[in-house]
Amino acid sequence: MTSPARISVLLVDDSEVVRLGLRTLLGAEPDLHVVAEAGTIADALRLAATAKPAVILLDVRLPDGNGVDACRELMRRHPAARIIMLTSMADDQLVEDAIRAGAHGYLLKDINARGLVQAIRDAAAGKSTLDPAITARVLALARSGAPSSTAPSPLAALSAQEQRVLALIAKGRTNKEVAMELNLAEKTVKNYLSNLFEKLHVSRRAEAAALYAQENKS
Repeated sequence: MTSPARISVLLVDDSEVVRLGLRTLLGAEPDLHVVAEAGTIADALRLAATAKPAVILLDVRLPDGNGVDACRELMRRHPAARIIMLTSMADDQLVEDAIRAGAHGYLLKDINARGLVQAIRDAAAGKSTLDPAITARVLALARSGAPSSTAPSPLAALSAQEQRVLALIAKGRTNKEVAMELNLAEKTVKNYLSNLFEKLHVSRRAEAAALYAQENKS
């Protein structure tokens, strides 16, 4: 029997010690494979082009620039890659900027080993992943820009089917899972997402999910 393909990972951190620790941790998982390491943005861009990783673990602070800009450029060049920001910085603006730059996850370096490994698997499966502490910040960002109680909900502009799609996305479902649950073609789900992103004036799943959580909080 052929074993399933391993998830290829690119590590981008200026600390050799951090990279060594991550490589050792991920190397112990049979389904994960560190294909390259970079200590600078320049090296990350070069190695991403040759190694074509499925997931990129990217620090925010790098010697030749900031990780948010690197995330934006990596997504432009390699849109199929899934980028997780892994950093010690839990700054509100950085979280927002990273999500808008295309990051699929934002984790703090104090996350436990099991949480990090699962986050990589989730990212590779198309799911967004946020550190619990970061989730609270994303929701706070959504609240700060939320309309007053007398204004209509931004979700009111969505059709019933778009709201059903958004509800599942907010639960972390992938496009394929949404398609199966709603008995739709995966391409149709992508079309619904494009439409609802435009109506909500967002560009990322995490932003849409934060808005949904804000509007449906108990």
